[in-house]
Amino acid sequence: MLQLDGATLTLTDLERVADGDSDVVVAESSRKRMEASRRVVNDLLRAGRTAYGINTGFGKLSDVRISNQELSQLQRNLVMSHACGIGPALSAREVRALLLLKANGLATGYSGCRPELADLLLAMLRHNLLPVIPEKGSVGASGDLAPLAHLALAMIGLGEVDFGGRRVAASEALREAGLSAMQLQAKEGLALINGTQFMTAVAGLAFIEAERLATTGDLVGGMTADALLCTDVAFDPRIQAARGHPGQKRAAMTLAKMLAGSEIRESHRQCPRVQDAYSIRCMPQVHGAIHDHLSHLRQVLTTELNASTDNPLVFAEDGQILSGGNFHGHPIATAADFLAILVTQLANMSERRIAFMMDPALSGLPAFLTKASGLHSGFMIAQVVAASLVSENKVLSHPASIDSIPTSANKEDFVTMGAAAAVKARQAAHNAAAVLGIELLCACQAIELRAPLKPGPAAAAIFSLVRRRVPFLEDDRILAPDLQTAQRLILRGELLDRVQHELPTA
Repeated sequence: MLQLDGATLTLTDLERVADGDSDVVVAESSRKRMEASRRVVNDLLRAGRTAYGINTGFGKLSDVRISNQELSQLQRNLVMSHACGIGPALSAREVRALLLLKANGLATGYSGCRPELADLLLAMLRHNLLPVIPEKGSVGASGDLAPLAHLALAMIGLGEVDFGGRRVAASEALREAGLSAMQLQAKEGLALINGTQFMTAVAGLAFIEAERLATTGDLVGGMTADALLCTDVAFDPRIQAARGHPGQKRAAMTLAKMLAGSEIRESHRQCPRVQDAYSIRCMPQVHGAIHDHLSHLRQVLTTELNASTDNPLVFAEDGQILSGGNFHGHPIATAADFLAILVTQLANMSERRIAFMMDPALSGLPAFLTKASGLHSGFMIAQVVAASLVSENKVLSHPASIDSIPTSANKEDFVTMGAAAAVKARQAAHNAAAVLGIELLCACQAIELRAPLKPGPAAAAIFSLVRRRVPFLEDDRILAPDLQTAQRLILRGELLDRVQHELPTA
């Protein structure tokens, strides 16, 4: 059972819950913190004091005082008025991640909310009662207001949810699940819609994919290098040590392991070629930089998973309610932009290796990796697809976080566009997975064309996994299902799971 304490949630936890593990509860320590901060809010109301977001309007209307009798209506109005999202709905995985992150944000104990709010979020998670949340409409400051309002709508029995594969009214789904809609009290609606949980959920899952892609790039790139009769000298550990970057050392080690024990490699050890193209020779440098930058992004995202990004924040230990700007999404906006850049670079290099395999003058293999080129087109258009995807990724890599547009009558004058950055990063990662999947199929085809020579044990393990799903391309066939299969093997981590026990230890 995963216990949310607002401090120790990990990216592994995020993926596990996104994939359907709903055994999550609020830790008792967090429940006590939430109760203590709620008492501070109630004490303020009883004393007749004023605090932003508790008994005032919001944004530009923060100077308007609201009577205690109207506070529940104020929170309900806030949720309804902010539910303005448009565009495609988030996937079920992303919504589950979002429910988890919102509950964990409340579990920090700084929002002044009753524990029952977090309990309902986790109950919805258990019942797979998933709010329909449009992905467009947030500028990433004052929190992800519009998309989070759609989450909050479901909690008060409004809007639509996906429940049992059906899109139904939230009130109906709550009733069928045996749950009751919340009657929001002072501060609680604001706590639900404030925060960076939307952008963090989307960017966090994209990051997990990107980490998988980076390691997969090393493995697949190694297979391609072997199939193209490339030298492994560029992967020598002495070269990497001379520069010193840890990611470069890691990538080179994996690449060397992929060629270790290969009959193909041994067959051309005395060939006259001295150097290979950059897309092969410089993989340690490029892939290594990607590994190192991902390590930094892991730190940023893990911090944000456990951050309190509400406003105002309630500090129960000294009874203070402080208004600040933790809702501002800049850390995640810039991280998501960087993430898109990294997966784009990975895919760019992969596409160049694919193109290398298409050209018989460069590869020494049949044109487009088919034995009867002309009659058959082989992987010709698969490379075109890869080219299309990497060009799309170049557009997606334009940073969203360098943009800003004033909102709320200029009260919110500098915003982050973090939600847009996260959505772009997710698409760029999916595109990169498709490109690496194309390279994987091409590398397997090229290795088979080198028979009877065999690759090393690590490459052979990946080859056997692929061939159980995708046969050798003898004659032209519809390739779209094969490309989708390869992409899934990469995104689901099956390729990495298969090879980790097969890699040589030295």
